[in-house]
Amino acid sequence: MSVRSNPHFGLAPSPWVARHAALIAPGMRVLDLAAGHGRHARFLAERGAEVLAVDRDAAALATLAGTPRVTTRVADLEGTDWPLAGERFDAIVVVHYLYRPRVADLLSLIGDAGVLIYETFAAGNEAFGRPSNPDFLLRDGELLAWSRDRMTVVAFEQGKVSLYGSSAVIQRIAAIGAHAWPPTLDP
Repeated sequence: MSVRSNPHFGLAPSPWVARHAALIAPGMRVLDLAAGHGRHARFLAERGAEVLAVDRDAAALATLAGTPRVTTRVADLEGTDWPLAGERFDAIVVVHYLYRPRVADLLSLIGDAGVLIYETFAAGNEAFGRPSNPDFLLRDGELLAWSRDRMTVVAFEQGKVSLYGSSAVIQRIAAIGAHAWPPTLDP
């Protein structure tokens, strides 16, 4: 299958990311983790963010070539060495990706005034299809637990939704660092 015939190529940004994009000010350095074809990287760059799109799929990232304010990095996010060690970001966006062994590393990349926008599949999704492996499904309230001690939750949801024409169980959070209070919200 060619990259452009992939069903994920050209998808609109997640409504969750779009809804909370106002938390990310123009000029902020943003990490789009497991970026795939870059729908969120493109969207955030169009809003003025400086985005690093990271994924292991070089062909998917290649679709971002020439996109203003977007740089790409091919990296194995699940390897022995953490490819983002020592870096800092003003915001991190993750959609449809979960690798628990790197959660602490991921959260350490966010500055004190940083933003986390995260959305992925949760327990119960196995009734509707993939992913169905519990290693790739968030447990009840797991995103809240990750951010509880270091961030202020702006919004959190978990439950069954319609996603790309079928049902799925997801969990999503938008959170900010203590130094980012009060957040700017879209009307």
